[in-house]
Amino acid sequence: MTSPLRLTQTANEAEITEFFRKSAGEWRSERRYYTLPEGETKEIVSLITIRFLEKGCAQLQKLAQLHNLPNTATLICGAEVLWNSTDILKNRQDSQGSTLFGALGNILYRDRGFATSKPITAEYYFPNAETLCLRTEYKGSVFEEELKFIGNKYRTRQTIISRAGEQLMIGQYLEKRIENLDV
Repeated sequence: MTSPLRLTQTANEAEITEFFRKSAGEWRSERRYYTLPEGETKEIVSLITIRFLEKGCAQLQKLAQLHNLPNTATLICGAEVLWNSTDILKNRQDSQGSTLFGALGNILYRDRGFATSKPITAEYYFPNAETLCLRTEYKGSVFEEELKFIGNKYRTRQTIISRAGEQLMIGQYLEKRIENLDV
């Protein structure tokens, strides 16, 4: 008999695989960050490239090593995300870089976090097939994220950053697909 936990993991793994496959492509991300309670805003435009990563690929093996996962644990899929961001209000480059994501069970492994260059993990779940929810905790902060497909050409994202139960920042994103990448 298959355990309920294994059924949940299998469902999560199928959903995250489909979500990453659907995310592959070139995106233009327009986002606004609100710093609380002052309400200061920051507007960023990013060009994002997302590549689907197959089980067993070199990037996912490297990611598993960063997290000291046992050799028997294989990340079932993942994504490589590259970005180049511009601060619209200041008319200057904000950041550029890349990050790796890999999934196993209901855990998403990353080679770096939003506010750290160290490897981190997030718990994830799907309230429906089009919406991925993440909860990440490190350095005393909690990052709650929701990524939602609106058809095949758009995604919305929302990030809420809290510390000690107090919300510090809200990020809201509209991402428009520029082109698909074959996977």
